[in-house]
Amino acid sequence: MDIRILDFVDGARAARGLAVIIDVFRAFSVACYACAGGAARVIPVGEIAEALRLRSEHEGYLIAGERHARKLEGFDFGNSPTEIERADLVGKTLVHTTHAGTQGLVNAVHADEVLTGSLVNAAAIVRYIQQHRPAVVSLVRMGHEARVRCEEDDLCAELLAARLRGERLDTSSVRERLRTAPAAAKFFDPAATWAPARDFELCTEVDRFDFVLRLRREETPAWLECIKIGHRA
Repeated sequence: MDIRILDFVDGARAARGLAVIIDVFRAFSVACYACAGGAARVIPVGEIAEALRLRSEHEGYLIAGERHARKLEGFDFGNSPTEIERADLVGKTLVHTTHAGTQGLVNAVHADEVLTGSLVNAAAIVRYIQQHRPAVVSLVRMGHEARVRCEEDDLCAELLAARLRGERLDTSSVRERLRTAPAAAKFFDPAATWAPARDFELCTEVDRFDFVLRLRREETPAWLECIKIGHRA
């Protein structure tokens, strides 16, 4: 298995084989909590206008998103797993746009298959890849605003790559390691009401979920399909 580590939107465009688009703080943690909360579909989009259009055209659609980490005006939710955890999403469709993560999904056009990447379902991602045995795996770290590498996405890629190589990586210190990461500062800033401290806890619950989110591009708009992958190890 050829494991490639790539970065940002250019990395998503260069991704081949099975691509895992990684955004730990917070896009693809949010998507996992939405699916775990019963959302029927999560539709990732690149543009704010597209999210607003989809909501206007489809009664009952909800929209979540951020730019520069802050909730967008007129949106139902920010990019916060805490908000999503508390919401009633059962049977509903959530349209999601972010500064980094969803940009990677919509640009991974040359990959054969696309998954979201986060710590909360890392073990399930590895099991899925092991079951499907792609020749090439592209791990795309979206980083801070898709332009600067960040410790949390680097760590997630490191964990996935190590497990795919059959190596055991100790995850007991993940929270301690990431608590001082630059991108985590907002979670502990009382003024950053759009990034509650619980977001940090939720995003760093390693291997909490036993499913992957696979981008279904054969439908328009593309959406994230939740595929259960056995029991957590």
